[in-house]
Amino acid sequence: MDFLHSIILGIVEGITEFLPISSTGHLILTSKLLSIPDSEFLKSFEIFIQLGAILAVVYYYRRTIFSDNGVWKKVLAAFIPTGVIGFVLYRLVKDFLLGNAVVVVYSLIIGGIILIAFEMWQKKRAESGVVPRFTSVAEVPYRIAVFLGIAQALAVIPGVSRSGTTIVAGQSMSLSRKTVVEFSFLLAIPTMLAATALDLLESAWSFGAQEVFLLFVGFAVSFIVALAVIKWLLSYVQNHSFVAFGIYRIVMGLLYLRIFL
Repeated sequence: MDFLHSIILGIVEGITEFLPISSTGHLILTSKLLSIPDSEFLKSFEIFIQLGAILAVVYYYRRTIFSDNGVWKKVLAAFIPTGVIGFVLYRLVKDFLLGNAVVVVYSLIIGGIILIAFEMWQKKRAESGVVPRFTSVAEVPYRIAVFLGIAQALAVIPGVSRSGTTIVAGQSMSLSRKTVVEFSFLLAIPTMLAATALDLLESAWSFGAQEVFLLFVGFAVSFIVALAVIKWLLSYVQNHSFVAFGIYRIVMGLLYLRIFL
């Protein structure tokens, strides 16, 4: 892995982290396309640079983060099931799922089908007069917050999409589109902090100076790119469904299926 690879992967991470298309899946498939050898460092790199995108959320929502304790109580309530499940399955995920292109490809396709079907269902609900009950993160009940955390835990499977599972689960529980996207952003902060900390505690001491440099290059690039994506996505969800992302997932999955299988 070299300097250019770290920049490319940082760009991919920054673009995909908050879209319902799976950033981890795209990092794995991009690494395959770039012929980057599978290694413990690559797996740690794919985890660590997600923290750059999360830092973009911290910056974007800095006022909410440091001023609204009520919101954070709900975010942390959602994080508890995610954290427990992620900790229990950490070694299984890193040893057998990360780097597995087959898992990613089928997760992309199946997730795309589910996303399209869900959006069609949402459209019918809207046409029948059903409107979201919760239009801000502060309004989200604790029971729904915990449910969103459980749903997010499905994203330990590469290709499933952390944001995608949270968005589908949130909208099914009557959260507005903008609210569930913002909740997904905020929930990503403790989730990725915990995932990165766990990985670094286990493996960071084995990295050399060159590898540490590549980590921070990818981190910085993902932060810069993610800032722009956050603003764009919040604007996009006001007037668009997620059908386009479902179609994209299916098309990409089929393309990679042809390449790798």
